[in-house]
Amino acid sequence: MENILKKKIQEKEAKIGIIGLGYVGLPLAVEFAKKGFDVVGIDVDKTKVASLKQKRSYILDVTSEDVRAVVSAGLFYATTDYGAIKKLDAVIICVPTPLRKTKEPDISYIISAAEQIAANSKKGQLVILESTTYPGTTEEVVLPILGKSGMNIDKDFFLAFSPERVDPGNLKFKTRDIPKIVGGVTKKSSDLAKTLYSQVMKEVLTVSSSKAAEMVKLLENTFRSVNIGLVNEIALMSNKLGINVWEVIDAAKTKPFGFMPFYPGPGLGGHCIPIDPLYLSWKARAYGFEARFIELADMVNSYMPEYVVKRIGEILNGFKKSLLGSKVLIVGVTYKRDVNDMRESPAMEIIRDLMKKGVTVSYFDPYAPRINIDGKTLYSTKWKPAIFKKEDCVVIITDHSSIDYEEILKNSKMVFDTRNIYKNIEAKNLVRL
Repeated sequence: MENILKKKIQEKEAKIGIIGLGYVGLPLAVEFAKKGFDVVGIDVDKTKVASLKQKRSYILDVTSEDVRAVVSAGLFYATTDYGAIKKLDAVIICVPTPLRKTKEPDISYIISAAEQIAANSKKGQLVILESTTYPGTTEEVVLPILGKSGMNIDKDFFLAFSPERVDPGNLKFKTRDIPKIVGGVTKKSSDLAKTLYSQVMKEVLTVSSSKAAEMVKLLENTFRSVNIGLVNEIALMSNKLGINVWEVIDAAKTKPFGFMPFYPGPGLGGHCIPIDPLYLSWKARAYGFEARFIELADMVNSYMPEYVVKRIGEILNGFKKSLLGSKVLIVGVTYKRDVNDMRESPAMEIIRDLMKKGVTVSYFDPYAPRINIDGKTLYSTKWKPAIFKKEDCVVIITDHSSIDYEEILKNSKMVFDTRNIYKNIEAKNLVRL
């Protein structure tokens, strides 16, 4: 079966299925379809499926033109029916892996997807998990589910893990440009996974096991989380000492070795960096190991939205106003520049906290026409100089490149810049993080 499947993949006769058509799954599905594979996208979200059937993309990294091309060519179609798995040769799981309120991993979407594959499987399938999770999930959770019906790995199916490395909004590194890591539960599974991804990716690298592949992803994002936590702490310290932290970072990064610049901000956002390290620390605790760097970084990073609100209060106090009754405009609410992704955005926590303190909050974001805060819908205000003049403080949370920041500074009573947009600019109405 291994040789049969490998030949089908190499000759592009293999039918590929992607479960989960979000920021990871949809770009991957389109890449396989563009290479000539017959691809089926499966998602429980009827709105997403309907949009794709109408040949419209809902993700900035995938154009509607690309969707239209592969759908019109008959190479890609989307469905909510898991029964489609019965006809697939390879199934890639790209479902969300959030945290519970207790900051424990929630792998219920992985379990559900694996159960659907088991219920609709056919012999000889390759199953690959891409959803970020703790080391051991593929082997300890997915493998037993797939084997419940009496099927055996390497005989009836193959199983591997390949960490997603998508960076939404990155124009330089698209899905196919980023080196792909694969680790199989067995060597045959690993070889097949490498064969599959090699059809669409520029470079595919294998590691010794699915556990190692799972750990790769967690190391990458833990590295970023810990270093961002460090620089956020330096920013808090610098404010106390009256030092411009941005100036310090710019000077430090001139060193040609031994230093990599990270930058402070209003808090961590996105699905990966705020969440992935906590998957690792949770797993470590199960083995009696305390991941101190991870926990401390999470503590510092989680405090940043609260710190931003505190600084806003101090700014308002400077001209004898309290938070209660003040008007604050938030500029940028998505979690990062030039994307429409709201996942874990620190802006939401900042707005929520300000509203609880009696602040009248409005926002502007060209990528988020509306947001919901505790059941209350807010709409992005229309851009005009007058909107800034009536606000007591304008706070820049997300630094979208399309925004005219000069106009904001010129028309605002006070601007709080959490992203160093106004680098090398000094103004009486400007305060930096």
